[in-house]
Amino acid sequence: MSISRTVGARRRAALVAVPLLGALLAAAGCSGNSATPNAGSTKAGGSGSASTVDKIISSAPVASSLPDSPTLKKIKADGKLVYGGTASAPLFSLKDPTSGTLTGFDADLAKMLAKYITGKPQTDMKQVQVETREALLQNHSVNAVFATYTITPERAQKVAFAGPYYSSGDAILVKKDNTSIKTVKDLNGKKVATESSSTAANDLKKFAPKAKVQLFEENNDCLQAVQQGRVDAYVLDQGILVGDASTNSDVKVVGQPFTAEPYGIGLPKDDPAYKKFVNDWLTKIEQDGTWAKLWKATIGTVVSGSAPEPPKLGSVEGS
Repeated sequence: MSISRTVGARRRAALVAVPLLGALLAAAGCSGNSATPNAGSTKAGGSGSASTVDKIISSAPVASSLPDSPTLKKIKADGKLVYGGTASAPLFSLKDPTSGTLTGFDADLAKMLAKYITGKPQTDMKQVQVETREALLQNHSVNAVFATYTITPERAQKVAFAGPYYSSGDAILVKKDNTSIKTVKDLNGKKVATESSSTAANDLKKFAPKAKVQLFEENNDCLQAVQQGRVDAYVLDQGILVGDASTNSDVKVVGQPFTAEPYGIGLPKDDPAYKKFVNDWLTKIEQDGTWAKLWKATIGTVVSGSAPEPPKLGSVEGS
């Protein structure tokens, strides 16, 4: 990676999730085709003004040439990026019920990558669960995965990762009136929901070994389990939980993240030229300010202050 960053900047990136919680506490007291969103509307839980995101995507770069890569050739021929994602992650990828447009940090990054490759921000999102992401990349059903996808050495044995492009961490979501759970240690003896095959499932074994973990397929399933009182808490990446709390007034995020979760873009493992190309694109949009503008228009609609420094590419084992 050509851009250099200081140790302090990398430290800020690792702790980028912390301001999310403070901002939320202060403020709170499927397959789908998607292109650039229509101007003039507001996407609750996804992005701010769609016209702002539209302008950011419109000014995003386009590659002058493409390297020899089977994945890039397919994307170029199809005229769109087919990626694995979700339609139910506020701030990262949320489907607008009226327009059907996907908005959020991950969804809009996918549009930018599509534009960088094809010249147009045309995408086709395929709904994925935690346990299906590797298989879809391995059998080339999708060209990439944008789904708050934590980089781990185990996953990197099956797929390639570009990035990391964002850092978060496991946190705890409970009902608004819950006063008994404040830290991860309080989860011992409690019924705790998380997504099946997520890194949070293993983290709970380490940090709250006596928690009674219940596994669900998707974010919405875990959220509803808390809302309905079937579980006491929900543990997952703080970025997802903050999004849930921003659109559901009956829940809240408590404590600070107790792990570091670097997000990567999942890619097929058998196409190294494609991985280098995507990393070069990330470097480009970080250096020219596009990454920061998109963060401000999506995650930054809940978090106050300037955009954080992105994590250093290749800085995580498995990336």
